[in-house]
Amino acid sequence: MTERCEWAQGELALYHDSEWGVPVHDDRRLFEFLTLEGAQAGLSWLTILRKRDGYRRAFDDFDIEMVAAYDDAKVEQLLNNPGIVRNRLKVRSTISNARLVLDLQPEFGTFDAFIWGFVDGKPVKRDRKTVCGIPATTPASDAMSKELKKRGFKFVGSTICYAFMQATGMVNDHVVSCFRYEAVQEGS
Repeated sequence: MTERCEWAQGELALYHDSEWGVPVHDDRRLFEFLTLEGAQAGLSWLTILRKRDGYRRAFDDFDIEMVAAYDDAKVEQLLNNPGIVRNRLKVRSTISNARLVLDLQPEFGTFDAFIWGFVDGKPVKRDRKTVCGIPATTPASDAMSKELKKRGFKFVGSTICYAFMQATGMVNDHVVSCFRYEAVQEGS
């Protein structure tokens, strides 16, 4: 029997087995995860995963330049889309966050370079025996949240940032007994 992190049951197993904790270095995918983690605020991750395809369709597959160009008419269209979480603040934050990602590029080259700077460009290795020891925030997620907020990003509290870091492989929070622990350490 395959041993997984205990939260990865049912519909969450496929996400856990194929994506969670795998290092992401593509700006579009990083923006997608930042958006989805922000959309999760107050909701379950399973709810967001079930709407993920709807988000991809609604937000032009997270094309950062296209999302940054959305206007008020597009906001109203999105607020009528049952395929996403129809929260005005979350929809508007996705658009403003896209604009802010573009603003980072002249300074850092890529969103990837900026965001991975919070872990010195390489995944943080954890040796967790149980999920009980996994924190909701860390000093790195605190620093990321503070810097993103300073630059105007929304829905980027420290807990959201830490979940983003876990999802995108900036930290490996698979428990050591999980079959994905070693594979993620090796970057696959």
